Amino acid sequence: MPRFRKRSLGTALILVLTVIVAAACSATGGKRAQDAAAAAANAGVSAGHANTPHYTFAMITHAAPGDTFWDIIRAGASAAAAKDNVTYHYSNNQDPTQQAQLIQDEINSHVDGIAVTDPDPQALCPAILKAKAAGIPVVMFNAGIGNWQACGAMEYFGSDENVAGTAAGKRLAAAGAKHVLCVLQAQGQVQLEARCAGVAAGLGSEGTMTKLYVDGTDNSSMLTTMSAKLTQDKNVDAVITLGAPVALVAIPAIQQAHSSAKLYTFDTNAAEIAKIKTGQIQWAVDQQPFLQGYEAIDSLWLFKTNADVLGGGQTVLTGPSFIDASNIGTIAPYAARGTR
Repeated sequence: MPRFRKRSLGTALILVLTVIVAAACSATGGKRAQDAAAAAANAGVSAGHANTPHYTFAMITHAAPGDTFWDIIRAGASAAAAKDNVTYHYSNNQDPTQQAQLIQDEINSHVDGIAVTDPDPQALCPAILKAKAAGIPVVMFNAGIGNWQACGAMEYFGSDENVAGTAAGKRLAAAGAKHVLCVLQAQGQVQLEARCAGVAAGLGSEGTMTKLYVDGTDNSSMLTTMSAKLTQDKNVDAVITLGAPVALVAIPAIQQAHSSAKLYTFDTNAAEIAKIKTGQIQWAVDQQPFLQGYEAIDSLWLFKTNADVLGGGQTVLTGPSFIDASNIGTIAPYAARGTR
């Protein structure tokens, strides 16, 4: 919540007392006093925002076109921006070189803070360090857990993908999976590689894990690639995808290949949640993207208004948790409104 200046609080209190005294002269004074007090409180909140400098932040991600995961990120960011009375610019590019240029563009625009994902430290860290050198506070989220401090960010919000992958692998092993296909929708992204590596570690000696790279921006291509692999390798008894849109394409791919493999995934969207309900997807690993987007923007505002650093300079984990038949009823309404 904003911190009010003494002058604003005093004005609000005088307003409350004045209206209460005037209302006491009326037979309906009690109700009027309550209404006036509520109006005065709202006026105080407005005054608090008015006395707080209006900041402009930038959010820059590696989102692929059409990936609904990032809609949830942006819903969280927008909620925080509305609460904090700030403006934020959103931009994205899958190409690390182009994403680095987006960071430079925002530095040149003299924004008040930057929230950024870092799937490719070699390409992006130099640009992030330039922002820090320019005096612009930077927070990282979603991708970059292994390098956010070295890249000059103040804090990080997201899931530890090694931990998440290992938890998923252990759960697959407990379900009896022996031959797991891990489907990556992009090459060269450290967080995706970490997920598959974690799955392999979690499986341990109980099974084997094979990676399959697909083009996450082309559903037709993904369908063909996954179907061909599952047709060729009938030993695959579990498919785990690393994004909800990929999971939705994996369903018809499994059907086309006449495969008996069960489907699991990372991340969610409303359509995928419906598939967990029907049993076509067994469970999803949730990293709470709404929370990542919200905290990324809110943390910049807290730093600018009060020099607060969430998490005390440590990684702030937003996952992992599992969404399955046991809790799908609780999660589904939030997914339907675009926040899970």
